[in-house]
Amino acid sequence: MHNYLYVALISLFISSAWAETPKDMPKRKSGLWDLSMKMDAGPAPMRMQQCVDEKSDDLMQQQGEKQTKANCSKNTFSKAGNRVTSESVCKIGETTATTKAVFSGDFSTAYRGEIHSSYSPPMHGMKESNQTIEAKWLGPCKAGQKPGDVMMPGMGTMNPAEMMKNLPKGAGGR
Repeated sequence: MHNYLYVALISLFISSAWAETPKDMPKRKSGLWDLSMKMDAGPAPMRMQQCVDEKSDDLMQQQGEKQTKANCSKNTFSKAGNRVTSESVCKIGETTATTKAVFSGDFSTAYRGEIHSSYSPPMHGMKESNQTIEAKWLGPCKAGQKPGDVMMPGMGTMNPAEMMKNLPKGAGGR
C-alpha cells in the first residue's frame, strides 16, 4: 500500500475512532507526539511526529463525527481506568469495516492502541488488518510547527485536519 494511502487510512481511523466520544474520555496533552504505526499487512513501521493542541484534536474529532454519522451503523465506547475500547461498523466505499480498538495509557506522556479491523468485501485485497500505534509525548512543538501538523520522513509535513476540511461533501469534509 502506498505510504500516502497508509497515512490517510490511519488518519481517517484516528479521527473516526474518537468521534462522538463521551466527555470523560482522555485527551492528548498538547505538544509534540512521536508516533510509531505498524500494520501487519503493511510496510515496516511508520514513524511520524504530530504537533497537537486541544483545538486541533477537537477539529479531528468533529471531522470524525461527520464521518461516523454519514458512514457508521455502530460506534460504541467504554472506559475502564486507563483503557478505552471502541467498536464500530462503518462503510468505506463498497466495503463494510468492522473495527475493535483498545487504547491504553495516560495520554499525557504515552499511549498505545491495538486496532483490529475486518473488511467485507476485502479492501485493497485485505480481509482483515491489525494495527498497533505507540505514541510518546516529546515536549512542546518545534518552532514553525502548527497544531495538527504531521511530519513524516521522506514525505514532509501535512495537516490531516486541514486536508479533511477540504474533502468534497460526503467524503469526510464539510
